[in-house]
Amino acid sequence: MDGTYFVYFIVSLVRILLFIVETAMLLRAILSWFFMDDDNRVMTILYAVTEPFIIPVRALFDKLGWFRNLPIDISFFVTYLLLSIISMLL
Repeated sequence: MDGTYFVYFIVSLVRILLFIVETAMLLRAILSWFFMDDDNRVMTILYAVTEPFIIPVRALFDKLGWFRNLPIDISFFVTYLLLSIISMLL
């Protein structure tokens, strides 16, 4: 019975962390439409939270040569999609 509570706790914690990252990614996407200084603290925090999740997908796409000449960052959307799928599966 104790193992069940531990697994439930871990799954709940992962869901909360995924929600925080997904929300940070949405905020980052929305705020990217507005002119912001490079020293903006909010954007610095959003980049610090989201980049560790986006970098592996971006590196994979660069290695495979996919989406190189597109004007938008497809790795951002793919990362968000993957995080959403993981969140739904939990």
